[in-house]
Amino acid sequence: MIHQYKSNGYNIVMDINSGAIHVVDDVVYDIIELYEDHEKSEIMDMLASKYPKEDMEEAFEEIETLIKEESLFTEDIYKDYIIDFKKRKTVVKALCLHIAHDCNLACRYCFAEEGEYHGRRAIMSYEVGKQALDFLIANSGNRRNLEVDFFGGEPLMNWDVVKRLVEYGREQEKIHDKNFRFTLTTNGVLLNDEIMEFCNKEMANVVLSVDGRKEVHDNMRPFRNGSGSYDLIMPKFEKFAESRHQTNYYVRGTFTRDNLDFSEDVKHFADLGFKQMSIEPVVGPEEDPYSIREEDLPKIMEEYDKLALEYIKREKEGRGFNFF
Repeated sequence: MIHQYKSNGYNIVMDINSGAIHVVDDVVYDIIELYEDHEKSEIMDMLASKYPKEDMEEAFEEIETLIKEESLFTEDIYKDYIIDFKKRKTVVKALCLHIAHDCNLACRYCFAEEGEYHGRRAIMSYEVGKQALDFLIANSGNRRNLEVDFFGGEPLMNWDVVKRLVEYGREQEKIHDKNFRFTLTTNGVLLNDEIMEFCNKEMANVVLSVDGRKEVHDNMRPFRNGSGSYDLIMPKFEKFAESRHQTNYYVRGTFTRDNLDFSEDVKHFADLGFKQMSIEPVVGPEEDPYSIREEDLPKIMEEYDKLALEYIKREKEGRGFNFF
């Protein structure tokens, strides 16, 4: 399978099965697009008005060399190994524990209905969480490395249970020869030094939820009284990221129709010193005013191109960051 696209003046060809990525000139790009469905003579005729014959001959040689090197139009060597997963014994390797069906923010786009998940506000008891870890261990088969993400709502609203479950997991590691990788997603409202210290010891990764610039964040992630949360959480997140040596965390933002210029939010994070970040598109009903619509796609693609250029520029300047 071949995937082709143009970005920032580059013609990029990806060979999906091998993972090879090629930057090619126009003639090679256009021939590759036709290569699988047409004979060489047909392609030469189709492109005769666009490229000289000798350029096309040279392009065909390059393409055939890449094919021989197994970095273009490569065979899917795994297609014969696909099995019927319904007949496969189920092995559980990870759990997302909704430790708190409650939240202290009122994010306008929240799929969890401000933590309620269309139900009632509640927090998970230690006993339920303990049973969940037991279930994971019992159904993990021979798999040694297991993952548990503390999620919500806002998991810090049930912090004592989080700590007790981590302690229980560590005890079970020794008994069952397992290795737990604990992670946490938080909006930062309740974050403090004690929580940061515990997370730096026990959490393999922490996701910090902040949408972007102050006006963007406060518009979509207010408190229940309507006031913004940016000024409270951002200093905590900056401190937390530094305490983790700018690794094993990421800032997780959301872009909506209100901030289609989301590359500016990424730049904002980078200017604050964050090295790990992600901003993802909102998902919501089309009738919601913040939802992305089909006519927004050209702008979004333009923003990703701008972001790519900024990414390269800062990397060359020694101010690079990771964008997931």
